[in-house]
Amino acid sequence: MKPKYKEYVKLNKNLLVSFAVTVIVSTIVADEFSEEESLVNSTITIIVDFVTYFSVFLSLFLFENRKKYKKNAGNTNTLKKDVLKVISSLGVAEIAYIINRWFWQYYFLNTGIEAYQASLISQVISFAVFLIITNVMMKITRF
Repeated sequence: MKPKYKEYVKLNKNLLVSFAVTVIVSTIVADEFSEEESLVNSTITIIVDFVTYFSVFLSLFLFENRKKYKKNAGNTNTLKKDVLKVISSLGVAEIAYIINRWFWQYYFLNTGIEAYQASLISQVISFAVFLIITNVMMKITRF
């Protein structure tokens, strides 16, 4: 496999693992706040989702690339360039994800679906949009 595609695969793997952890945590949180208003439930769940997702993703990203950054320890430009590319690729996608996630969770909660189901369905829909936008942005930024 070409090194260029290896980076795409590693990044997408980290995104998927982070998503899996976030699904579990967010579903539990949504269920715990199921007695709250839909607006409160959606907002709290999205905050927990965001914090969990980026904590896991950044940990995985730095862990997988530690050799690359240790090798270039004197050159901080490598880390800065990579962080800038990741932020620009994920930034646009994350905004779309948050808007979609909040909207769909709120919508499904108001249709009478259980909170954990609303969380799960809204995450799957939003993550599909997120992955598409992230991969398009990665091509644009030449990650």
